[in-house]
Amino acid sequence: MTDWVGYGYAALIASGGVMGYVKARSVPSLAAGLLFGSLAGLGAYQISQDPTNIWVSLVTSGALAGVMGKRFYGSRKMMPAGMMASASLLMVGKLGVGMLLQKP
Repeated sequence: MTDWVGYGYAALIASGGVMGYVKARSVPSLAAGLLFGSLAGLGAYQISQDPTNIWVSLVTSGALAGVMGKRFYGSRKMMPAGMMASASLLMVGKLGVGMLLQKP
């Protein structure tokens, strides 16, 4: 089964990095967005092949939740830090629920 939510999350991350570059000429935003978007895409591909192989997605979304959550806590700006922290927390939740519902 294809992990469409994971692929959408990866596209959101990558497009956020591109938007950061377009709006502010921020090369670190572009690099981080493409790196983490690629890792999230790889994780979605792995989940699509084997639903128990969640570790790349879990580490990627967990790291982004932590980093962007810290940025949101400091700035209180919903865009982009709050949105990415929220999306990452939702992804961690989705992966956690999926892990709990799988049979051993």
